[in-house]
Amino acid sequence: MTGDLKHLEKALRGSAPQAGRRAKRAALEAAMRAFDEETQKNFRAAQGNARAGRPTGKRLMGGHFLKGLIDMTTQAINWKFAATGAASAAAIAIAALNLPGILHKPAGETTVAMLRPGADKTAGRQAPVSPPSVMEEKVAMDTAISRNRLAMKAPAPATPGPAPRFVTAARPMAYAKRKMAHPARVAASRVMPEPMPAPAYVEQGRDRFKHFSDNPVKLVSEAPVSTFSLDVDTASYAFVRRALMDGVLPPRDAVRAEEIINYFDYDYPAPADRTKPFRASVTVLPSPWRAGAKLMHIGVKGYEVKQAARPPANLVFLIDTSGSMQSPDKLPLLINSFRLMLSSLRDDDTVSIVTYAGSAGTALPPTPVKQRAKILSVLENLTAGGSTAGGEGIRQAYALAGQAMKKGGVNRVILATDGDFNVGISDPERLKDFVAEKRKSGVSLTVLGFGRGNYNDALMQALAQNGNGNALYIDTLNEARKALVQELTGNLFTIASDVKVQVEFNPAAVSEYRLVGYETRKLKREDFNNDKVDAGDIGAGHAVTAIYEFVPRGRKGLIDAPRYGGNRTANAGGKSDEYAFVKIRYKLPGESKSRLIARPVTIKDEVKTFGQAPEDVRFSIAAASFAQLLRGGRYTGALTWDDIIRMGRGAKGDDPFGYRAEFLNLARLARTAQAMQPLKK
Repeated sequence: MTGDLKHLEKALRGSAPQAGRRAKRAALEAAMRAFDEETQKNFRAAQGNARAGRPTGKRLMGGHFLKGLIDMTTQAINWKFAATGAASAAAIAIAALNLPGILHKPAGETTVAMLRPGADKTAGRQAPVSPPSVMEEKVAMDTAISRNRLAMKAPAPATPGPAPRFVTAARPMAYAKRKMAHPARVAASRVMPEPMPAPAYVEQGRDRFKHFSDNPVKLVSEAPVSTFSLDVDTASYAFVRRALMDGVLPPRDAVRAEEIINYFDYDYPAPADRTKPFRASVTVLPSPWRAGAKLMHIGVKGYEVKQAARPPANLVFLIDTSGSMQSPDKLPLLINSFRLMLSSLRDDDTVSIVTYAGSAGTALPPTPVKQRAKILSVLENLTAGGSTAGGEGIRQAYALAGQAMKKGGVNRVILATDGDFNVGISDPERLKDFVAEKRKSGVSLTVLGFGRGNYNDALMQALAQNGNGNALYIDTLNEARKALVQELTGNLFTIASDVKVQVEFNPAAVSEYRLVGYETRKLKREDFNNDKVDAGDIGAGHAVTAIYEFVPRGRKGLIDAPRYGGNRTANAGGKSDEYAFVKIRYKLPGESKSRLIARPVTIKDEVKTFGQAPEDVRFSIAAASFAQLLRGGRYTGALTWDDIIRMGRGAKGDDPFGYRAEFLNLARLARTAQAMQPLKK
């Protein structure tokens, strides 16, 4: 074996004779045939080799293979292989010698590098490493052959010079020695470098909102009656805040004026007893948007129930743990929000946890809140992953709520999700029908929205409105504290259900009007007296605001007076000192027949200037202005963000939690916010 290698080294040191193109081609083809034949022979011989243990078809020993290479190269040189051909054949041989698996020999054997004249006979000893498989060797050898075949196709130089003297094998062999001296490098050389991981994809621009148009201006002579469902949702304000904090204007359909107005607490006069759970206060004042127009501000305050006085609660936390909930503003924020809520519940309340991701299951059966450590342990071990079987999760949550039903108590499913239902029942109409049917059992639904970029507000609004509940959006831990701790009693305990408002304008005093907000909660006129028609629920202590803009009769409005028949209804209302008549219909908890509260709106309810109106009235109008300007300001005339800031600053009043001050900052941000969020890369 040593003699063969010396023969190869001597042959490589010598000069190769010149040859023509035909000789090059013939010599290369002969070398390839010899190589293929010898390779196949060595593959077969390797099957019976027992040097390193049990014979296997996955190992090719270097001795046989090396001998084939030596014979093939010697034969090529004897055939007077041309300089280019000789260089190619030598490159093939050196490429093979450099293969870690071929060069490797068990400890104690002589390595190729040791055969260099003057080399230390012990320098090449090393610990054995696992030889490469036959497939690895074949792939490496095929690569070397392909490269050299491509080299043969390169055009010859125009002016042939003397045949280049091939470099001695000492340098490649020394390189092989260095490679063998570091087994870690050998192993690393077999592994392809991993590509840099792509940055995590962030959902963007896939938020879904129900489209609606602003309430139009209506002629009193044609449509004197306006009917809508009262609502206490606040999801829109929190979503708008998050968008503006990111420096971008929110989508227009994300802005619901009634939710922005009702986000703030207003100290309207409260009712005296629980049997009449509402008290409506009305203020008429000049409109800050349009000269000659007036605003009719209706403030409804609900009866206050103390925390200790509310009945025990049976709550089912229905938590979305799908893959879309992985970001920090979703599942981690959700868990911390429920931690805060848990601290405000009483020991006699009951909590269950249902999770859903691909499929749904019970993570915690009904458990008394006094076992807080057990509940917290389940919450803190939640992880996100998989698709979203929200429909199945809702079904199981209602079933669990039914098992732990508290008669005369609060029974509620609290759904926490980004609304991305993509497995099972996901059609909003089918889900609406399901929760609407389940509300008859006495179980209501609260929806908590999380995240941005893939937030399905349309679905969540549909579920909340049909589940006798409310929809909230949690964008910060501070918002979780406001919604789930400070306002917990009102969110849980309902003082009235199916609350509807109907306003009839007097055509003798008013020519036209429009309702600010409540576009998605409009009702038909006949729905007001139909107790089968569902409407919004009001929680304990909640204040609800509705604002109409109207034009007194005789003043210029947006709609021209009709040419024909316009005076026939001029005196139909009788009393010209009444602007309108307000009616509120509601049901007490557990009752199926509605009750009625009604009162006229007269000139006695009017103040002469905007500044004379109560502080809460003025701030709520600033909030209504903010919402309308975000939606494009179709009916706000020349109103600017600076006008809104001045209006809100003058009515900020007592602001213990800083919510009104935050509103003023949002108005400032809206002045410079971008119309579209730049693409995140």
